[in-house]
Amino acid sequence: MTVVTPAAGWAGVLLGLAGSLLLTWYGFRAQRNPKAVRRTQLRFAVWCALGGAVVAMTALEVALLTDNFAMSYVAETHSRATPLLFTITSAWSALGGSIVLWTLVLAAYTAVVLRQVRSTEDRLGTGALGVLGIVSVFFFGLVATVANPFKILANPPSDGPGPNPLLADHIMVAFHPPLLYLGFVGFTVSFAFAMSALLLRRGGVDWLRRTRRANLVAWSFLTGGLVLGAWWSYEVLGWGGYWAWDPVENAALIPWLVATAFVHSAVVQVKRGMLQAWNFVLVIATFALTILGTFLTRSGVVASVHSFTESGVGPAFLGFLMVVLAGGFALFAVRGEQVASPSRPESMASREGLFLVNNLLLTLVAFVVLAGTIYPIVVEALTGDQVSVGRPFFDRMAVPLSFALLLAMGVGPFTPYRHASPAVLWAHLRIPVLLASASAAVAVVSGIRSPGTVAVIAIAVVIVTASVRGLLVTAPSPKWTGVRRVLLGQRGFWGGQLAHIGVALVAVVIAVSGTLATRATVTLDRGQQAEFAGYTLTFEQSEQHTQPDRLTRDAHIVFRDGAEVVWTAEPRLNSFANQTQAIGQPAVWTGVGRDIYVALARLGPEQVSLNLYRYPLMVWLWVGGTLVACGGLWALSGRTRRTAPAERVTADA
Repeated sequence: MTVVTPAAGWAGVLLGLAGSLLLTWYGFRAQRNPKAVRRTQLRFAVWCALGGAVVAMTALEVALLTDNFAMSYVAETHSRATPLLFTITSAWSALGGSIVLWTLVLAAYTAVVLRQVRSTEDRLGTGALGVLGIVSVFFFGLVATVANPFKILANPPSDGPGPNPLLADHIMVAFHPPLLYLGFVGFTVSFAFAMSALLLRRGGVDWLRRTRRANLVAWSFLTGGLVLGAWWSYEVLGWGGYWAWDPVENAALIPWLVATAFVHSAVVQVKRGMLQAWNFVLVIATFALTILGTFLTRSGVVASVHSFTESGVGPAFLGFLMVVLAGGFALFAVRGEQVASPSRPESMASREGLFLVNNLLLTLVAFVVLAGTIYPIVVEALTGDQVSVGRPFFDRMAVPLSFALLLAMGVGPFTPYRHASPAVLWAHLRIPVLLASASAAVAVVSGIRSPGTVAVIAIAVVIVTASVRGLLVTAPSPKWTGVRRVLLGQRGFWGGQLAHIGVALVAVVIAVSGTLATRATVTLDRGQQAEFAGYTLTFEQSEQHTQPDRLTRDAHIVFRDGAEVVWTAEPRLNSFANQTQAIGQPAVWTGVGRDIYVALARLGPEQVSLNLYRYPLMVWLWVGGTLVACGGLWALSGRTRRTAPAERVTADA
């Protein structure tokens, strides 16, 4: 097994690379001359790529599970003491394995696209397969060169250092990175079809309809990955928050923002034939931003708790990013005029007009976050000076735009197409606005004095009540049966409204928890008490536990409500052999109305220093994020209208 497993991995990589090269050749050849290629040849190439990726990933997992330290990746990222779960997840916890996982996900998406391509006469589909082949060649090439996890060591160690402690301390490592990859890689499908359509000089909505499911799958997975990443940060890092505008956090948020703009503008193009050129720009930008995000995460160019590697992969990703940007936008510049939409919104006071405003705001927020993220990198590259862009910049620039975005999100979906008079708008929004005003008044009476928080609550009420009103108005009688018929019959639209309600809930929690949070730092001797958030807490004892992969020290903090013990918090410090500094793990008491969060600042046998937080409504942040992702999945479950044959006819390129 010492040599067989790396050899099998190498064979898988080479098979995948060969399949990707064949797919590139067959795909573009079939686009130029459909009769020159048989579908079986395309299928053979795709299955070689998919089979190679499966073999490579399997070999990597087997090597980890069998403690094969003769393989470089295992020697660098694994130890015999690593628990089974984190042994499995080590396959994507470092550079080489994460790229292998990327190739597997990309090959799986490519196989799904192949199912759409019924014959080589489908020139749009074969061209998309060719583009997917090019992208696959790049990633398989990385695994074969600068990110190769299958190198055999001449003098293998008897044990290894184990995975990065931050990636071996919470079950979220099994879900958060794979969901991000499913999201990032999924947008390659939209990019491939967009490039194929440009090569064919083909306008229309065929490429949008054929990528709708891939877009929603990728967007939903990326949404879920962002939510789980925030939860992971909240539960593990012990700093009392969930989003710090960290460069690698931003690297996942930016493509999500642009992809969200694309999902909305695609609706306008399908319904009204507008924004076609803009959609091509958004697709190219989304794919390029996924590559940029991977570059930031895996190149080591930014200092981040999420950035786990420094290697030669950075120049390769940067070069590929330049190729994508130059090639994609050059092709758009040459062919864009031939595929642009002739029509424009008749009025900004219309659904398509407000969707355009929504798009502009989303892309503007994405640009602000991108500028703040890459500015320190550019400055250091040009001058050698290290600068940082902190939370105040992002809050000052992005928050006002987010207010406008929330407002457009609440009004837009229920505004008529073409033109909406003030009377029509007021008829649609009268009840939501009145309820929002009442909610704002209740918030002020309840003690909320922040104008921003009150405004967010009011806008969120508009979003929710407008959605509920729209559902009740459009549902035929009897109402319950009618509501069910509407929800099932218009899943695309109502999936979007579910996502909007989730965003509104997330916005309210962010505003309220930021305004009404309570924080304190206390130092207690053993047996000493303190008051916090209406509870009496007592430091009772500290304990030390030895586990196979770590040494754990924890404090027992008892919370009492009067004489009744309501919670025993056990925040801990974990010490790993491959980490000089202990890693804290907070204790979180989650309730419907608030979270109590306890993190260790310092721990001794007889004394403890605690950072204490009380966050209102925090559980609803995760509920809201889940609703956003579920909205995408609900929209995905709706039927997609088949494209008429006439819509697929186009002139030769």
